[in-house]
Amino acid sequence: MNYYRKNLQKSSFTVKEYTDNEIIECLRNRQSYVVHYLSDRYMPMIRLLVYQKGGSNEDARDIFQDGLIIMLEKLDNKQFALTCKFKTFLYCVCENLWKSVLDKRQAAANYLTRRSEPEGDKDFTDVMDHQMYEEIFREVFKTLDPISKKILTLYWQEISPQEIADKLGYTYNYVRKKKCEAQSELTEKVKKHPGYMRIKRTENAAKEVVH
Repeated sequence: MNYYRKNLQKSSFTVKEYTDNEIIECLRNRQSYVVHYLSDRYMPMIRLLVYQKGGSNEDARDIFQDGLIIMLEKLDNKQFALTCKFKTFLYCVCENLWKSVLDKRQAAANYLTRRSEPEGDKDFTDVMDHQMYEEIFREVFKTLDPISKKILTLYWQEISPQEIADKLGYTYNYVRKKKCEAQSELTEKVKKHPGYMRIKRTENAAKEVVH
């Protein structure tokens, strides 16, 4: 702990530039001071990326945290080789994460819009497909471990990551990491569900007929 404190103080009062290789090695060795360095150096860049699409400061912090988690997972693979600047790679990871968040928010907005439409205005096949998607989702959600289900449920209630951490007795970083893993697992299981695959095949076949 004293070692971390010393390095944090050092990074605060001296202009220390880290090479990409040094950053990679520090992250692999879980050196906390390099995370502070990356935050000071690159957080403004990610904040601007998020702000340009209407995001908040908390959105930016979440995207940055998730981006670092993804990079840590990649760097833990010794076969991984960085083929561009670390800054560029981090930006691309965060940009893709933010696009994914925006897509999900748009999908949720579209869903709420459809739910507000009078029943008579809805196409029967759309209603049936929507019901099937909901059934598939509920079925797959039940297969997740209890912690994942609890964290995702609280997220969907728009409870902040820090509040979830406090409520469940976990660290903020654990909640963020667990949420990412749970969402990824949920998405993959839905995509592999026979019912989902059947609906997508039908939709693709319909598109081919139209075009």
